[in-house]
Parts: sequence; structure tokens; C-alpha cells
Amino acid sequence: MINQIDSEMSTLPFVANHSVKQIDSQISPAPEIATTITEESKAVDLTRPELYINREFSLLAFHRRVLAQAEDQTMPLLERLRFLCIASTNLDEFFEVRVAIFKQQAAYGTLSVWLDNFSPQQVLDYISVAAHQFVDEQYRLLNEIVLPALEKEGIYFLKRDRWNEEKSQWIRNYFHEELLPILSPIGLDLAHPFPRILNKSLNFIVSLEGKDAFGRESGLAVVQAPRALPRFVQLPPEVSEHPYDFVFLSSIIHAQVEGLFPGMKVTGCYQFRLTRNSELFVDTEEVDDLLRALEGELPGRRYGDCVRLEVADNCPDNMINFLLKQFKLSQQDLYQVNGPVNLNRLISLPDLVNRPDLKYPNFTPVIPRQIGRNMFENIREGDILLHHPFHSFAPVIDFVRQAATDPQVLAIKQTLYRTGADSLVVDVLVQAARANKEVTVIVELRARFDEEENIRLATRLQEAGAHVVYGVVGYKTHAKMILVVRREGKKLRRYVHLGTGNYHARTSRLYTDYGLFTCDKEIGADVHKMFMQLTTLGRGEKLVKMLQSPFTLKSGLLERIQREANHVREGKPARIIAKMNALTEPDIIQALYAAAMAGVKIDLIVRGICCLRPGVPGISEHIHLRSIVGRFLEHSRCYCFWNNGDTEIFCASADWMDRNLSKRVEECYPIETPDLKARVMEDLQLYLQDNTQAWVLDQDGQYTRLTPGESPPISAQQTLLQKLIDKA
Repeated sequence: MINQIDSEMSTLPFVANHSVKQIDSQISPAPEIATTITEESKAVDLTRPELYINREFSLLAFHRRVLAQAEDQTMPLLERLRFLCIASTNLDEFFEVRVAIFKQQAAYGTLSVWLDNFSPQQVLDYISVAAHQFVDEQYRLLNEIVLPALEKEGIYFLKRDRWNEEKSQWIRNYFHEELLPILSPIGLDLAHPFPRILNKSLNFIVSLEGKDAFGRESGLAVVQAPRALPRFVQLPPEVSEHPYDFVFLSSIIHAQVEGLFPGMKVTGCYQFRLTRNSELFVDTEEVDDLLRALEGELPGRRYGDCVRLEVADNCPDNMINFLLKQFKLSQQDLYQVNGPVNLNRLISLPDLVNRPDLKYPNFTPVIPRQIGRNMFENIREGDILLHHPFHSFAPVIDFVRQAATDPQVLAIKQTLYRTGADSLVVDVLVQAARANKEVTVIVELRARFDEEENIRLATRLQEAGAHVVYGVVGYKTHAKMILVVRREGKKLRRYVHLGTGNYHARTSRLYTDYGLFTCDKEIGADVHKMFMQLTTLGRGEKLVKMLQSPFTLKSGLLERIQREANHVREGKPARIIAKMNALTEPDIIQALYAAAMAGVKIDLIVRGICCLRPGVPGISEHIHLRSIVGRFLEHSRCYCFWNNGDTEIFCASADWMDRNLSKRVEECYPIETPDLKARVMEDLQLYLQDNTQAWVLDQDGQYTRLTPGESPPISAQQTLLQKLIDKA
């Protein structure tokens, strides 16, 4: 198993750019694929560890694909910086959640936790090597590529050796007026133990000589930078030589740190940052109020177990060892960096720099022509499929707003997973509740890192008179559904919105997602049944058209994968195309292997984690897998099954992961209107033709970025952006 780790580690390129022949991406099935399965294939053990890519290794590979965007010279410069920061944020969460989990498992002596048969300690060993490589690459890109490129554009981060007297004086004044009144340095002695360090906060360990006013000479102090402080400061025009001159907060504190210790000599000042376990644990069997229990747990997240220490690369060994001992960490957990330890805070720079030429061109999401002023009339005329961010999110807001003010609307039901602060959707639901509509909202309080925000919005909705429930104990409610019940004549009609993404106006401009409006009777009845499951007790009724987790989605997928394999054996055409964020569920992977062995051609578009190995001789030769990383975060989930020409297309809130298929409430809905099915098929074909932002996964678990070579360049995202604007 260690050899397997070594083998994985020997092939960890951050960017692999090669001209690769365009993969066959036609939607029609490939007729040349074998139509029978051999007896030998039936006997293959599909649970062998070598058939699975480790989840954490795959997740790190995705973070590397994001990081590679920072080196892509075809992208606008400030967007490259943004990707550098996003990669840093991704790595933070990886340590806060995934590394924290494996540290706990290693401490408990767990032997192995998944089909790949790696022990937690082996995974941690791999992560340490790969993450150190990642961080080194991150700061190489910052220091050798991004910052020099910014300087060529008149955007400077000035180190202390580049401050003239005028700049130094302004910085001294800034320190004494803006920082000194806020900072609270803590000297370390018997009366002042090492302070509690907030998760991911900026701190400084300072070495001192001399005695203070009380005769103390401990020699060490800690300075904590409040999170409210900006991590870099723009110099005013009167002292600037360039359009944009910035100074890091850490540089200002380093330069003026003696002002915090009058009469003492500062012999060293080094920034450091601590990452902690941020998982919340609430025993749902032991609490009687989930909201109050989470409120009690949230403050503790800032002080969870330590998992990583970042320090300046010039910090001396004795100081590093002191910090490691203080936080009970090992050398494996230490990351020495050549630059600001909180790199992700640079993400605010593009918003401060008025240089449109260094950013993506602005675009205005379009509203489809079939959408007029009255959403209910529009939906009655036919199903409407939105594709964000190319289509505007405004129709979703308008749908709820019109429901809130329409006297014929009797009830509104909605799920909320992530909405963001100052959510327009929540504003409208509050308005509807105050207008005495029957408003029911299922708020998922346990949406990771949004728990506090969701508690606030749940309280606000309750105060407005809405019925607020928190889903089902033991299952996160991840489904994206709105149900509006409207009286029309003597009958009630259900109007529905179903989505692959959250009801979050800001991320709807950043993530690709589908959203379906329909008043189909059977889908409306299915959505009603799902809301009944979430709000009341009793056995759930069988859905007619939709699939749902944790009941029928997994079995429905397995049945359809098997059906494609059966069609091949019967000499019929077969094909599977699926797009998702992650693929880790073992039973699904084994079903895909079996279908590929039968001869089914399978194309998978998996943005992030993928544990399936494509291209393994005799097993997954007919499986092709790619990841798209571009301007927008690929977030839509859609599944296409050829079904002997009677193609089935589904969109869903669920990835093909165990948690989505077994431990969450998810919705999966069919796209039935012929023109909408054709649109989704065209979108999928475009993603399979992408040769500029696509990364292809091979059987060794390595991703290679496609380049056009002599072929015309194709970017799925850019093509969709232009195509939908042209059709608006």
C-alpha cells in the first residue's frame, strides 16, 4: 500500500498541457462497441482496491486544477489572482474538514475506511506530501508570476525595502492612528498564558529583549490581528508612484511592531496562522431543539482541534518548535510560506482595482423570450428550463414574488439550503407570510459553514409567521424545490420550480445550474409528497415521475445503468452521459464498470472528486471522464440514458456520492419536453467537445489538460454564454 502511495506521488504534475485528439463526443451511441459480455468479465472482482482512486487524492487533484488557472496566460490577470485565492480557500476547507476527520480516525487507530484500502495514516502521509507541493506551487505562482505581472500593469504590493521616507511616514501614521488602538499584544509569562488562537486568523509571534515596566523579561509575545482589519492597505495618491500601490498589513505590523512594546527591543517578528477542525458535532438523538443545539456549537468551531500551522519561511526553528509544541502538531503539519499566510484575503483586490481590461468582460444574464410578466401564464404555456448563469435568476425571484402577492395563491412551500445574506428569496417569503399566505419553509440548519446564517433566516421567517421546519433528523435536506398552490376556477393547480443549485442570487451568477418551471400534474403531486415527507410523519407515498434520495434515486440510477447494459447484450444501441460535481458511490461505480464491460459507451463530466478509474483494460475502456474548470463553477447535475432511442434526461440536486444518495433528501426530476431535452443534449455535447477548459482523467488517476492543437478552440462556457445571449 505504501508503494501505491509512492506511485501516486511520483505523478503529481500541477499542470499538464498536451495536444490531445478530440475525444469522440457525439451523442449517438457508438455502433462499433461489442454487444456481448464474456464469462471472464462476469467473474471480475469489481471491489478490488486498485480500481478506485482515493477520495482525498482526487479532491487535491481538483484543487490543483483550480490552481493551474492562475498560470493560464489566456485568462485576464485579476481573474488569475482570483483563482489563486480560490485555490487557497479550497485548501483551507480541505484541512478544516477532510484532514481533521482523518486525524481523528488515525488517533482512534482506524485501519481502513474505504474500498481503496488506505488507512487514515497513509492518507495523511500522502496529503502532507501533496499539500506541501501544492503550497509551494501556490507561492511560486504568486511571487514569480502573478505579482510581477501585476506590477507590469501598475499594481504594486510594496515590500518594506521599497518604501521611501514619504511612504514610511504615512505607514507610521496609519499604524498609530488605525492599528495601535485596536491591537492587543500579549506577553507570555505565568500570568499571561498563550492566548487562544482563532481559526485561520492572522497572528505574530514576537521575540523580545529587555525588561518591561514591571521588570518582566519573558522574551516572547503574541500579537493577534483582528479580522475586521484589512489584510492589505492602499496608499493614497499623494505618496504613491503608481496607480495602485498596496502594502500588506503584515508588513505594516512588522515595520512598526516595536511601537507595541515600548522600551523593549524586538529581535524577531513572524506571522503565523492556525487551521482548526471546523466540523460541528450535534448528537441529534440527544437534543430536543436542533436550532438551539447548533447555536451552542457554533462558537466552538473557532477553537476546534489544531490541524495545520502556517508560518513565515524566515521563522527560526526554535520559534517553530515552540509553536508546534503549543498546538500539539508535528512537522508534517507545518507549512512555511514565502508571502502572506492568509493568501485568500487577496481575493478582494479585483474589486478595488478599476481595470476592466484585467477582468472577465461583464455580461448580463438573459431572460428567455417565453417569459413575460405573468409567471403563472408563462408556465401554463409550457415547461421553462433556465440555465444559470447564462439565464437570469430574476424569474425565480419573480415567481415567488408574484406568488406572495397573488390573491389566488393559497400556499408557498420552499426548501432553503444556502441563500446568502440579505436574500431576496427570504425577503419575499417574509412578505408572503405577513400577507397571511400559508408559507412553509424547510431550512437546512446544517449546511456547512452557513449554519449561522441559516439560523438567522429561520428565526426571521418564524417571526414573520412562516412555518419553519429543519427537515428530517439524520438527513440533510439538500433538495431545491418551490411549490406554489394556486386556485384557478374551481380547481387547485400546483406550480413548481426545481433546481440543481441553491436559491442564492449571487452564486447564480457564478455557478452553472439548471432550473425547471412546470405545472405538470404528476410532478406537482410528487413535489407535494416530498414536502409532506419533510414536514409531517408517516410512510412516504411513491413518486410517479421523480426520483428522490434516500429512497428511489440510487436504485433508479442502478436500474437505468443496468438497462443500458442489457440493451447492449440484446444488440441494441446504448449510451450514458452524466454530468455532476463528484462521483464516489461504490455501487454506482461498480454498476458503471459492469455496463462498460458489457460495451456501453459512457461519458462522464465530473467537476471535482472522482473515485472511478476510466480506461482500465477489460473493465473501463469504454468510460471517458473529463473535468471542466473555467470562469463559472460547474455545478449542474444532469443524467442522460439512451434507452434504445427513447432517451431519458434527468436533472438533480444530487451528486453520485454516498451522502447524496443515502444520507440526504434530494430531488431528481425528468426533462420531458422535446425541445428542452434537445437543449440539454446539446449542452452535454458541447461540454464533451470542449478542448480549452477540459481536463481528461486517465487510468493512473492523472488529469491532462486538453489544448486545441490544430483544431478550432472550443470553450463550452464561452459558447453557451454567447449562444444564449444571441437567442435572447
